[in-house]
Order: sequence, then C-alpha cells, then structure tokens
Amino acid sequence: MAAEGNAPKIFPSSHKTVVILDHSPFMAEACGQTVDFDILPKSRAAPGIIPLAPLAKSLWTCTVEAASEYARVVYDVYPPRSRDKLLKFVITDTEARSLNSWLEEEQSLSNVLQGLAVVGPPSDSDDAENCSVMHGLAMAVESLCEGSEKQLEHKASLSDPEEPVVNKGRVVCITTVKSQGHIQMLEECMQEAIVQHNKIAEAADKLPITHCELVLIHTVPVGADNNIQDQPNKEVSSLLSCEVHSVHSGRHIAAKLALLVQKHFHLTSTTITGIPMKEEQNASTSANYDVEILHSKDAHIEILKMGSTSQGYDSSGFACSKDSFGRETVILKWCTPKTNIVELQYCTGAYRITPADVNSRPSSCLTNFLLNGRAVMLEQPRKSGSKVISHMLASHGGEIFLHCLGTGRSPLEDPPSISEGSGGRVTDYRITDYGDFMKENRLMPYPAPQDGQILPEKEAIAVLERTTRYWPLVISDTIIFNMASHTDPLPTLITKAALTEDEVVECQKAIYHLVGMESRSEPLPIPAMGTRGKGPKRDEQYRQMWAELDTLLRAHASTSINHQKVLECLQEIRRPAEEAKESSRKAGKKEEVVVKEERVMTEQSTAELAWQEIQRYKAMSERERSDFERGNTNNDHFRHRQQTEVSSPPIKKLKTSLEDSQGKQQGGPPSLLAIWTSRINSKYNSRHCEFAGRLTAEGNKAELYVNLQKDGTNGTSDKPSGVKQEKRGP
Repeated sequence: MAAEGNAPKIFPSSHKTVVILDHSPFMAEACGQTVDFDILPKSRAAPGIIPLAPLAKSLWTCTVEAASEYARVVYDVYPPRSRDKLLKFVITDTEARSLNSWLEEEQSLSNVLQGLAVVGPPSDSDDAENCSVMHGLAMAVESLCEGSEKQLEHKASLSDPEEPVVNKGRVVCITTVKSQGHIQMLEECMQEAIVQHNKIAEAADKLPITHCELVLIHTVPVGADNNIQDQPNKEVSSLLSCEVHSVHSGRHIAAKLALLVQKHFHLTSTTITGIPMKEEQNASTSANYDVEILHSKDAHIEILKMGSTSQGYDSSGFACSKDSFGRETVILKWCTPKTNIVELQYCTGAYRITPADVNSRPSSCLTNFLLNGRAVMLEQPRKSGSKVISHMLASHGGEIFLHCLGTGRSPLEDPPSISEGSGGRVTDYRITDYGDFMKENRLMPYPAPQDGQILPEKEAIAVLERTTRYWPLVISDTIIFNMASHTDPLPTLITKAALTEDEVVECQKAIYHLVGMESRSEPLPIPAMGTRGKGPKRDEQYRQMWAELDTLLRAHASTSINHQKVLECLQEIRRPAEEAKESSRKAGKKEEVVVKEERVMTEQSTAELAWQEIQRYKAMSERERSDFERGNTNNDHFRHRQQTEVSSPPIKKLKTSLEDSQGKQQGGPPSLLAIWTSRINSKYNSRHCEFAGRLTAEGNKAELYVNLQKDGTNGTSDKPSGVKQEKRGP
C-alpha cells in the first residue's frame, strides 16, 4: 500500500490565478461615471466661490480598484501562509510584465499595489497598434507552467518521478475587445500557447497544464454602446475553457469582480442586520446598521442545502436577499444572548471573514469591536417559529472568524439512551443481542488479497447482508430469538454461507425439539415486558412461533441447497397440522352452509303460504270475507287451508313433572340436576308407545272419525259407533 504522502493530489483551478490588466492607451479614457469632489453642500457655499467640477475616473483606475478588491478578498479569507490560493498580476501593453510570483513572500496586497504604483496609468503617447493583450496571455500560460511551492513539494514526494502532477489554473483578463472575431482570436492564441508551453514543460523541469479556465471581462465606459454579449463557460478544447463577461466600467465592474471572486473561490455573502451604533453627529442616539461580510460557503452549508427562493426567505424559512447585481446574501440578526454557560452551544466550524466594503464606517466599527476581544451572537430571523442562534463572530490572533454553532444535539455530549424511542417512551430494544451482533461483525486489518481472491470488504458486506435478512430490533417482535436455549444452534447456523450435512442435522434437531414442546403443551418463554393484561393463548403463541421460524428459514433458503433442506424439513413437519386445521375449517363451513340452506327453505315456505292466503282472500265473496273478519272458520276456504298445512304436527312424547319443574341453564357446564333430568328423560322416552293412528298415517298425521262423512250401513246410524244418543226432553 502506498504511503499517505504519496497519494495522488489534485490541485483545483483556484490554486493558481493569473490576473491580466490591459495597459493600452484605450484604458486611459474616462469611465463615464462622475464623482462629486466638492465636499461643501451647495446650500452653504459662500458667495463668489466657484464649486469644483465633478471628476471622472479612467477605465484603468476603475480596473485597478476592482482587481485590488478582488485580491484583498482572496488574501483576507485565504492568508498567504496557507499557500492554498495564489494570485499573480500581469500588466500587458506593448509587452507583458509580471508584478509578483508564486512565492509566499510575494503573495500580499501591499506588494501588488506597489507594483501597480510603479507601472502608473497608461499614456496616450504609447503606440496603440503594438499594444496587445496576447502578450499577457502568453505570459499567463508560461506562469501557470511554473509550479507553486506546494506543487513542487508534492512532486518531490512522489515515488515515481515520471508520475504527472495535476496542474490546473485560471486566467482573468480585463480588457476591451473589438468584436466576436477578436474573442475567437484570443481563444486560439491561448490554445496555441498552452500546446507550445506544454511541450517545453515536458523537456524542462516544469508542470504541463492539465486544464485552464479563461475568463474574459470586456469593459467599456458607462453609457457607451456595448455590442459584446455575455457567453457562458464553454469547452474550447480538452485543455481550455472560456467564458466572456461584458460590463460597463465604474461601480459595475467592481460589482462584477465581487461576484466572480465568490464564484471562483467558493465564497458566499452574509449580511448582519440590526447592529446598534451611535451617530457621529449626536452621540446620545444610536441607529441600526447593516454590514455585509464574505466568507467560505461551508459556513452556510446547512442553509445552502435548502435552496433559496425570491420571496425573501428560502424554503426552510431562513431570510435571504439579492441585490441589483444578482448577488445573494444570507441575513443574520445581531442579538444579545443570555450569559448562562449552560445554554452556550458547541462550535462546529470557524471560517475567516472579510467585509464586503472595507472602507465603510459600519464595517470599520464592527471590525474594531471584534478585534477588541468582543464576541457577537447572530440569530436566524425566521418567517415563523422561534429564533435560533446559529453563528457567532469572534477574533483569534488578530483575525476575525465566523463560528458555526450547532442547533441540534452535540456529538460531544452524552449520547441518548438506545431505549429512548419517539416521544420519550421506552421501547424494548434488543440491546444485548445488538452488542453481540457488533462484535461478530467487527472490521480488522487484512493483508492484500491474492489474485482471484474475494476482497475482504466485499466478503464483510456479504456477511452483513446475510445476518440482517431477518433481525428484529425489538424484543416483543420476536419469539425464537427470546428462547435461544431451545432454538440453538438454528439461528446461528442458518446465517452461514454454506451448511454441512452435520449442521443440517443440528438444525433439524432444533425443529424436532420445538415440535416436542408443542406436543407436551409446554409454555413458551416469552417475556411479559411491554404487554398489559393476559398475553396470547398457548396455541396462538406456538402459531406465531412457527410463522416466525418459517419467515427466518425462507429468508435464507436461497443461500444454498442445504438451507433449502432445513426449510423443507419444517414444511413437512407442519403439513399434517395445517391439513387438520384446514379440514376442520372446511367442516365448520359446511355446517354453516347447511344451516343457512334450512333457514332459507323455511323462509321460502312461509312466504309461499302467505302468498296463498292472499290469493284465497281475493277470491272470497263478500259474505266469506265478513265471516273471515269476524273469525268464523266454518267455510270451505278455511277447511281447505287446514288441509294444506305446510308442516305436520310434532311427535308427542311423555312429559314428566320433573321436566316441567326444571329450569333451563343458560351457558356454562351442565349441573347435576340437568344430568339427572337427561337420564330420566331418556328412560321415559324408551318406554313411550306412540299412538297407533299416527304410526299408520302418512306424514305422522292421522285423520280422526274416518266414517263420519259416510252413509250408515249394516244397522249403523249417522252417529259414530260407541257413541250413545242421549234423550232430550220434549
């Protein structure tokens, strides 16, 4: 394994930046934006004093001021001693001149300003035809081929001297182009220069350019016609990409470079609002001011994840705003926190800051306040909800830092209990089992694998996948893992990648042991935690246990053939019990169907009888209807109704006084009286003789007095035999 110092390192494009300033005679023209130099108010001007005329800066002055501010922000946020972000200034007119190098001692704003002062403003007497920005582009490419101190140290630490070092860079060129064709010519010039210098760098002790970003800034006076359009970043070749920005001079070019420095060096803006500050004219009163600061984007990484909108608040409720130049800023409010040390939050990061307008009075006051050892707490002005203190400004060693404060639970404080569930309730997690699980899946150093051998990390992932196919988190969600003494070694062996024949037998023995427990009706060792009242019945517990065991074995059945054998063993054992339950369930369903059919037939016969009654009532005469309403049944219709009864009378049986006096018991086991009564009834029923006429009749119904309607023959009269006619008085 290679040493950590020899690991490949990529230097981004922001590591080395070359700033080219056009020093041609055209840059001596006025920028078109005037500055009122007369400080006296017009209303207080003494008579006879002629006010001073407004002044106008040159294009060169505006360019130098914007480029100096660009360098100031970079050097403040990334100090030269870190050697991470390096700037090199190049002046180009009839020739190219460099103001500094990549060395640490030359990376300072004062060194750059001294070089600009020596160069001076452009002269109208210079030969404009011989002035070209191509000289500066060629020098910029040559400078990028020179390695920085960090790059040279990294190259020296490589075990292979021939191993290339990733060398990227950026070129920012502020000039005035004539047309789109002029831009294409500059791109071709840059591309050719990179190719030529890469060939030279391979032969010499230099670094070939891996990729270069060209940023062309076309500037013209304010109010002048601008025919050059902005062009987004495009790939000219694999070595070069180019983008064009067209902007007016004056405050516009300063705002453009302030926006580009945030884009090039991963910076963002924060506006601190509500800063109490005393007025200069009246020290007894104070007003609230705002100060904008620039810092690394990492200070707002949580806010930037949410995304921003144009409604003044982002999607999470944080305040944000955008100025006329398209720069976004996050708004934080000055606050006076409580001094209780218990309420102090932990710090997750500290980032250097620099004021966006270093010369303004509010920025100067805030800077001096912080450099004197004071700290400022900043809160998020939310659209809804409570305010949250998320940042703090404080100085360390003469440098001001923006501290990010944690708004949630700290990783440094005592960790919450693993048994603390949502809402504070305690849930029965398998803490002990999880500790054993972590011990079984520990990672450890392993020698380099040989050819054809599975990588240790892949094997570890495979083991973790097998062991977590079925692993309940809560004690109440499992039965088989709570009765390890009865199920071992089945849960442990089933998670292995392969099972031997002996291990398959051990798993089958564990299944047979559970079957024996069920046949002996032994209670399962289920913990009672988390349950209220009586738990499930014993049959239900075994049903849940078999279902869980089936789930576990099915999850691992696809691992190997022997795993499938264990599942088949369980299915063969449980099949008879399932078939018995299925047959009893089907028998119960058949009985329900028979009862339902009998009930339907009874309802249908009753409905048919009622319908026949209605039809006979409609066929009655007026006299028959009146007899029917009076209850007189001595007519043909009622005799016909009696002959067409649907059901026959029930069979009579002998009633005993014991049965009449017995009260029926509702539910529960039979009493001693009920058992004795049932025995007596069965004995009387066996001795009972049925009526002879009912036995010979059809349908258990005998017709009485069959000879009543027949004419008397053989000395018989109209009276039934055996019935004497009583004499009545005259």
